Amino acid sequence: MDIISKTSYRFLRFPGGKTKAVTFSYDDGAVSDMRLCDIFDKYEMKGTFNLNSSHVLDTTRKTTINLPEMKDILARGHEIALHGYSHKAHSSIAPVEAVRETLADRLYMEKALGKIIRGMAYPDTGIRHSHNGNDYQTVRGILQSVGVAYARALVINNVDFTLPTDWYAWMPTCHHTDPNLFELASKFLDLDVEGKYCSDRYPRLFYVWGHSYEFDNHNNWERIEELCSMLSAKEDIWYATNIEIYNYVKAYESLIPSADSSMIYNPSLMTVWFNVNGKIHSVEPGQTLTIE
Repeated sequence: MDIISKTSYRFLRFPGGKTKAVTFSYDDGAVSDMRLCDIFDKYEMKGTFNLNSSHVLDTTRKTTINLPEMKDILARGHEIALHGYSHKAHSSIAPVEAVRETLADRLYMEKALGKIIRGMAYPDTGIRHSHNGNDYQTVRGILQSVGVAYARALVINNVDFTLPTDWYAWMPTCHHTDPNLFELASKFLDLDVEGKYCSDRYPRLFYVWGHSYEFDNHNNWERIEELCSMLSAKEDIWYATNIEIYNYVKAYESLIPSADSSMIYNPSLMTVWFNVNGKIHSVEPGQTLTIE
């Protein structure tokens, strides 16, 4: 039995043995991010906020959050991630400029926040025009070369709630303006992962993205409040930032099984949960676990 299935993550379970996870990703660093943070905190959600350094540095921009607010977002347990230094699409600029855009963004964020920043959402049109072929591979290589661990895309709604197998083309479930938002949330909540056929018992992720200023523009903050209320306080859901999900899955992938899969060693610094033959196991950092 291949316990470490990296294609479907069939045996992976989230912390506590949970079968589902919820995450949010919001772009551009609008001042309304702080109001969104308050809503996330109220319902114990976790969000990733993707910022453009040049906008933060421009003190004349009154529509962008400032450095103290960024630090406050981190202090609340959310994630700050990259969105390109000046919001230029990687697929529409020269490779050397894409390197500068990404590296400059990361250098500023890390120095300003005193924290390693490895996550990203593609700026502008993202990889919409280069999701396959050499263009995408070039962009992917650029991100890898400057230490970006994952990048969230803008298109192709992931309505099957699957985890990414390519972290540089991480497809969210939907944008918060999607007319099927609440229908998708209900479908996700109703899923009984452990009750499915054995090959279909892989963990599920509900991933919503958008821009917080859209709630101001459409005067519909009640939409995100209703969604968070609907998703909150569920025993089978792990609420996590994008980087927390990435780090956890990588810890799962690092597990080392014995030749006959009767033992498994965890070389990571995280406790990892997985399901074998209907039984939930957890293996602590540095532990070799015998699977009965």
